[in-house]
Amino acid sequence: MDSVSHLVRLARAQATLDKRCLLAGATVMDIPARGDGDAAFHLLLDGVCTLELPDRRVELRPGDVVLLPRDTPHRVRTTGSGPAQGVSETPGGAFSTVRSRTGEGVIDLFCGHYSFGPGAGAMLFRSLPHPLHVSFAESGEVDEIVRMLGGIMRREAWDDGPGTAAVLSALCNALLAMVLRKSGGRLAEPALWTAAHDERIRAVIDEVLRDPGADWPIARLTRVAAMARATFIRHFSRSTGMTVGAFLTHVRLMTAAELLIDTERTVASVAAEVGYRSESAFSRAFHLATGSTPARFRRNLERAA
Repeated sequence: MDSVSHLVRLARAQATLDKRCLLAGATVMDIPARGDGDAAFHLLLDGVCTLELPDRRVELRPGDVVLLPRDTPHRVRTTGSGPAQGVSETPGGAFSTVRSRTGEGVIDLFCGHYSFGPGAGAMLFRSLPHPLHVSFAESGEVDEIVRMLGGIMRREAWDDGPGTAAVLSALCNALLAMVLRKSGGRLAEPALWTAAHDERIRAVIDEVLRDPGADWPIARLTRVAAMARATFIRHFSRSTGMTVGAFLTHVRLMTAAELLIDTERTVASVAAEVGYRSESAFSRAFHLATGSTPARFRRNLERAA
Protein backbone atom coordinates (compact mmCIF):
# COMPACT_ATOMS: atom_id res chain seq x y z
CA MET A 1 0.00 0.00 0.00
CA ASP A 2 1.35 3.45 -0.88
CA SER A 3 2.10 5.93 1.89
CA VAL A 4 -0.85 8.30 1.35
CA SER A 5 -3.37 5.43 1.23
CA HIS A 6 -1.76 3.99 4.36
CA LEU A 7 -2.04 7.32 6.19
CA VAL A 8 -5.67 7.84 5.16
CA ARG A 9 -6.51 4.38 6.47
CA LEU A 10 -4.71 5.03 9.76
CA ALA A 11 -6.44 8.39 10.22
CA ARG A 12 -9.97 6.91 9.90
CA ALA A 13 -11.28 10.33 8.89
CA GLN A 14 -14.99 10.55 8.08
CA ALA A 15 -16.00 13.24 5.62
CA THR A 16 -19.25 15.18 5.81
CA LEU A 17 -20.40 17.74 3.25
CA ASP A 18 -22.15 20.47 5.23
CA LYS A 19 -23.09 23.11 2.68
CA ARG A 20 -23.12 24.02 -0.97
CA CYS A 21 -22.73 27.77 -1.22
CA LEU A 22 -23.99 29.65 -4.27
CA LEU A 23 -23.02 33.22 -3.48
CA ALA A 24 -23.35 36.50 -5.35
CA GLY A 25 -22.19 40.09 -5.14
CA ALA A 26 -20.50 41.21 -1.94
CA THR A 27 -21.44 38.45 0.49
CA VAL A 28 -20.06 37.58 3.91
CA MET A 29 -20.59 34.12 5.42
CA ASP A 30 -19.30 33.32 8.92
CA ILE A 31 -18.40 29.72 9.74
CA PRO A 32 -17.98 28.83 13.43
CA ALA A 33 -15.40 26.35 14.69
CA ARG A 34 -16.70 22.84 15.22
CA GLY A 35 -14.27 21.89 17.98
CA ASP A 36 -11.61 19.27 18.54
CA GLY A 37 -11.75 16.24 16.30
CA ASP A 38 -12.97 18.13 13.22
CA ALA A 39 -11.13 19.80 10.35
CA ALA A 40 -13.06 22.08 8.00
CA PHE A 41 -12.44 22.06 4.26
CA HIS A 42 -13.60 24.13 1.29
CA LEU A 43 -13.57 23.25 -2.41
CA LEU A 44 -14.16 26.11 -4.85
CA LEU A 45 -15.49 25.09 -8.27
CA ASP A 46 -16.50 28.45 -9.76
CA GLY A 47 -15.78 32.11 -9.10
CA VAL A 48 -13.31 33.72 -6.69
CA CYS A 49 -13.58 34.42 -2.98
CA THR A 50 -11.48 35.05 0.11
CA LEU A 51 -11.20 32.86 3.20
CA GLU A 52 -10.52 35.04 6.23
CA LEU A 53 -8.85 33.48 9.26
CA PRO A 54 -7.99 35.28 12.50
CA ASP A 55 -4.38 35.77 11.36
CA ARG A 56 -4.44 35.67 7.54
CA ARG A 57 -6.43 35.76 4.31
CA VAL A 58 -6.45 33.03 1.65
CA GLU A 59 -7.49 33.93 -1.89
CA LEU A 60 -9.39 31.10 -3.60
CA ARG A 61 -9.84 30.44 -7.32
CA PRO A 62 -11.54 27.59 -9.19
CA GLY A 63 -9.90 24.28 -8.38
CA ASP A 64 -8.60 25.43 -4.99
CA VAL A 65 -9.00 23.43 -1.78
CA VAL A 66 -8.35 24.76 1.72
CA LEU A 67 -8.10 22.39 4.66
CA LEU A 68 -8.05 23.72 8.23
CA PRO A 69 -6.40 20.95 10.30
CA ARG A 70 -6.98 22.94 13.49
CA ASP A 71 -10.55 24.01 13.01
CA THR A 72 -11.01 27.69 13.79
CA PRO A 73 -13.83 30.16 13.15
CA HIS A 74 -13.42 31.76 9.76
CA ARG A 75 -15.26 33.81 7.15
CA VAL A 76 -15.91 33.45 3.44
CA ARG A 77 -16.12 36.77 1.61
CA THR A 78 -16.99 37.40 -2.03
CA THR A 79 -16.14 40.63 -3.80
CA GLY A 80 -18.74 42.39 -5.86
CA SER A 81 -20.74 45.55 -6.22
CA GLY A 82 -23.11 46.82 -3.59
CA PRO A 83 -23.06 46.69 0.20
CA ALA A 84 -22.03 43.52 2.00
CA GLN A 85 -24.92 41.13 2.52
CA GLY A 86 -25.60 38.00 4.49
CA VAL A 87 -26.86 34.59 3.42
CA SER A 88 -29.94 32.42 3.70
CA GLU A 89 -29.67 28.69 4.29
CA THR A 90 -32.06 26.01 3.07
CA PRO A 91 -31.74 22.60 4.75
CA GLY A 92 -31.67 19.53 2.53
CA GLY A 93 -31.61 15.80 2.96
CA ALA A 94 -27.81 15.47 2.87
CA PHE A 95 -26.59 19.06 3.27
CA SER A 96 -27.74 22.68 3.28
CA THR A 97 -27.76 25.06 0.34
CA VAL A 98 -26.59 28.58 1.14
CA ARG A 99 -27.38 31.55 -1.09
CA SER A 100 -26.79 35.29 -0.93
CA ARG A 101 -29.92 37.17 0.07
CA THR A 102 -29.97 38.97 -3.28
CA GLY A 103 -28.38 38.44 -6.67
CA GLU A 104 -27.63 35.46 -8.86
CA GLY A 105 -24.98 33.06 -7.57
CA VAL A 106 -21.54 33.26 -9.21
CA ILE A 107 -19.56 31.42 -6.52
CA ASP A 108 -19.94 27.63 -6.27
CA LEU A 109 -18.28 26.52 -3.04
CA PHE A 110 -18.58 23.17 -1.25
CA CYS A 111 -17.96 23.32 2.51
CA GLY A 112 -17.56 20.33 4.79
CA HIS A 113 -15.46 18.78 7.52
CA TYR A 114 -13.43 15.70 8.35
CA SER A 115 -14.04 14.05 11.71
CA PHE A 116 -11.27 12.01 13.27
CA GLY A 117 -10.46 10.31 16.55
CA PRO A 118 -7.87 11.27 19.18
CA GLY A 119 -5.21 8.84 17.93
CA ALA A 120 -3.70 8.51 14.46
CA GLY A 121 -6.21 10.91 12.88
CA ALA A 122 -5.44 13.71 15.32
CA MET A 123 -1.70 13.15 14.89
CA LEU A 124 -1.94 13.24 11.10
CA PHE A 125 -4.02 16.43 10.95
CA ARG A 126 -1.84 18.17 13.55
CA SER A 127 1.21 17.45 11.38
CA LEU A 128 -0.24 19.38 8.41
CA PRO A 129 0.22 23.10 7.70
CA HIS A 130 -2.60 25.33 8.93
CA PRO A 131 -4.16 26.34 6.66
CA LEU A 132 -3.32 23.86 3.94
CA HIS A 133 -4.05 25.54 0.60
CA VAL A 134 -3.76 23.40 -2.54
CA SER A 135 -4.54 24.41 -6.11
CA PHE A 136 -5.73 21.81 -8.60
CA ALA A 137 -5.54 24.27 -11.48
CA GLU A 138 -2.78 24.70 -14.00
CA SER A 139 -2.61 27.75 -16.29
CA GLY A 140 -6.13 28.70 -15.26
CA GLU A 141 -7.61 25.28 -16.10
CA VAL A 142 -9.00 23.09 -13.33
CA ASP A 143 -7.42 19.62 -13.16
CA GLU A 144 -9.51 17.10 -15.10
CA ILE A 145 -9.93 14.74 -12.14
CA VAL A 146 -11.08 17.56 -9.86
CA ARG A 147 -13.43 18.82 -12.58
CA MET A 148 -14.94 15.34 -12.84
CA LEU A 149 -15.15 15.08 -9.05
CA GLY A 150 -16.87 18.45 -8.90
CA GLY A 151 -19.29 17.40 -11.64
CA ILE A 152 -20.35 14.31 -9.69
CA MET A 153 -20.71 16.37 -6.52
CA ARG A 154 -22.91 18.87 -8.34
CA ARG A 155 -25.06 16.08 -9.78
CA GLU A 156 -25.52 14.51 -6.36
CA ALA A 157 -26.23 17.91 -4.87
CA TRP A 158 -28.90 18.46 -7.50
CA ASP A 159 -30.57 15.10 -6.84
CA ASP A 160 -30.11 15.07 -3.02
CA GLY A 161 -31.87 11.73 -2.78
CA PRO A 162 -31.28 8.30 -1.23
CA GLY A 163 -27.57 7.60 -0.84
CA THR A 164 -26.50 11.18 -1.58
CA ALA A 165 -24.84 11.68 1.82
CA ALA A 166 -22.85 8.44 1.46
CA VAL A 167 -21.72 9.27 -2.09
CA LEU A 168 -20.67 12.80 -1.14
CA SER A 169 -18.81 11.49 1.92
CA ALA A 170 -16.86 9.03 -0.25
CA LEU A 171 -16.04 11.76 -2.77
CA CYS A 172 -14.80 14.09 -0.03
CA ASN A 173 -12.65 11.30 1.41
CA ALA A 174 -11.14 10.89 -2.06
CA LEU A 175 -10.51 14.63 -2.08
CA LEU A 176 -8.54 14.30 1.16
CA ALA A 177 -6.23 11.70 -0.41
CA MET A 178 -5.73 13.99 -3.41
CA VAL A 179 -4.82 16.89 -1.14
CA LEU A 180 -2.34 14.81 0.90
CA ARG A 181 -0.51 13.65 -2.21
CA LYS A 182 -0.46 17.03 -3.95
CA SER A 183 3.10 18.34 -4.24
CA GLY A 184 2.64 21.01 -6.93
CA GLY A 185 0.65 24.21 -7.17
CA ARG A 186 0.17 26.64 -4.29
CA LEU A 187 0.90 25.03 -0.95
CA ALA A 188 0.95 26.48 2.52
CA GLU A 189 4.27 26.44 4.36
CA PRO A 190 5.96 24.46 5.78
CA ALA A 191 6.36 21.51 3.43
CA LEU A 192 3.63 18.88 3.23
CA TRP A 193 5.39 15.72 4.40
CA THR A 194 2.77 13.39 2.92
CA ALA A 195 3.59 14.72 -0.57
CA ALA A 196 7.38 14.85 -0.59
CA HIS A 197 8.35 15.79 -4.14
CA ASP A 198 11.71 13.98 -4.05
CA GLU A 199 11.26 10.36 -5.14
CA ARG A 200 14.19 9.29 -2.97
CA ILE A 201 12.58 10.80 0.12
CA ARG A 202 9.22 9.24 -0.82
CA ALA A 203 10.97 5.85 -0.97
CA VAL A 204 12.16 6.34 2.62
CA ILE A 205 8.68 7.34 3.80
CA ASP A 206 7.15 4.29 2.12
CA GLU A 207 9.71 1.92 3.67
CA VAL A 208 9.21 3.27 7.19
CA LEU A 209 5.42 3.12 6.89
CA ARG A 210 5.66 -0.53 5.82
CA ASP A 211 7.65 -1.46 8.94
CA PRO A 212 7.68 1.38 11.50
CA GLY A 213 8.92 -0.87 14.30
CA ALA A 214 12.15 -1.79 12.54
CA ASP A 215 15.49 -0.32 13.52
CA TRP A 216 15.92 2.76 11.32
CA PRO A 217 19.34 4.32 11.89
CA ILE A 218 20.37 7.13 9.58
CA ALA A 219 22.79 4.81 7.80
CA ARG A 220 19.95 2.48 6.77
CA LEU A 221 17.73 5.35 5.65
CA THR A 222 20.50 6.82 3.52
CA ARG A 223 20.92 3.45 1.81
CA VAL A 224 17.21 3.41 0.95
CA ALA A 225 17.48 6.93 -0.42
CA ALA A 226 20.85 6.24 -2.11
CA MET A 227 22.17 9.53 -0.75
CA ALA A 228 25.07 10.67 1.39
CA ARG A 229 24.23 11.24 5.06
CA ALA A 230 24.46 15.04 5.09
CA THR A 231 22.65 15.31 1.74
CA PHE A 232 19.88 13.00 2.93
CA ILE A 233 19.30 14.91 6.19
CA ARG A 234 19.17 18.22 4.32
CA HIS A 235 16.83 16.94 1.59
CA PHE A 236 14.57 15.15 4.08
CA SER A 237 13.99 18.29 6.14
CA ARG A 238 13.46 20.41 3.04
CA SER A 239 10.98 17.94 1.49
CA THR A 240 8.95 17.14 4.60
CA GLY A 241 9.34 20.05 7.00
CA MET A 242 10.32 17.48 9.66
CA THR A 243 13.53 16.13 11.09
CA VAL A 244 14.14 12.43 10.52
CA GLY A 245 13.66 11.73 14.23
CA ALA A 246 10.35 13.59 14.39
CA PHE A 247 9.10 11.69 11.34
CA LEU A 248 10.00 8.29 12.82
CA THR A 249 8.32 9.16 16.10
CA HIS A 250 5.23 10.42 14.31
CA VAL A 251 4.76 7.29 12.19
CA ARG A 252 5.44 4.95 15.11
CA LEU A 253 2.92 6.64 17.38
CA MET A 254 0.25 6.72 14.65
CA THR A 255 0.74 2.98 14.17
CA ALA A 256 0.66 2.43 17.93
CA ALA A 257 -2.68 4.23 18.20
CA GLU A 258 -4.09 1.91 15.53
CA LEU A 259 -2.85 -1.15 17.42
CA LEU A 260 -4.33 0.09 20.68
CA ILE A 261 -7.69 0.52 18.96
CA ASP A 262 -7.78 -2.66 16.88
CA THR A 263 -6.05 -5.22 19.10
CA GLU A 264 -6.02 -6.37 22.71
CA ARG A 265 -2.24 -6.46 22.87
CA THR A 266 -0.61 -5.13 26.03
CA VAL A 267 0.94 -1.69 26.06
CA ALA A 268 4.38 -3.32 26.35
CA SER A 269 3.67 -5.45 23.27
CA VAL A 270 2.49 -2.43 21.28
CA ALA A 271 5.57 -0.47 22.34
CA ALA A 272 7.85 -3.25 21.12
CA GLU A 273 5.92 -3.61 17.87
CA VAL A 274 6.51 0.03 16.93
CA GLY A 275 10.19 0.06 17.87
CA TYR A 276 10.34 1.15 21.52
CA ARG A 277 12.61 -0.90 23.78
CA SER A 278 11.11 0.65 26.90
CA GLU A 279 7.41 0.74 27.76
CA SER A 280 7.96 3.84 29.87
CA ALA A 281 9.69 5.67 27.00
CA PHE A 282 6.82 4.72 24.70
CA SER A 283 4.23 5.92 27.23
CA ARG A 284 6.00 9.27 27.62
CA ALA A 285 6.17 9.79 23.86
CA PHE A 286 2.53 8.75 23.39
CA HIS A 287 1.38 11.10 26.16
CA LEU A 288 3.33 13.97 24.62
CA ALA A 289 1.67 13.35 21.23
CA THR A 290 -1.91 12.69 22.37
CA GLY A 291 -2.23 14.13 25.87
CA SER A 292 -3.09 10.68 27.20
CA THR A 293 -1.21 7.59 28.32
CA PRO A 294 -1.68 4.52 26.11
CA ALA A 295 -3.73 2.75 28.79
CA ARG A 296 -6.03 5.75 29.34
CA PHE A 297 -6.33 6.25 25.59
CA ARG A 298 -7.61 2.69 25.22
CA ARG A 299 -9.98 2.98 28.20
CA ASN A 300 -11.48 6.20 26.86
CA LEU A 301 -12.14 4.58 23.47
CA GLU A 302 -13.76 1.58 25.16
CA ARG A 303 -16.05 3.86 27.17
CA ALA A 304 -16.97 5.82 24.05
CA ALA A 305 -17.76 2.59 22.21
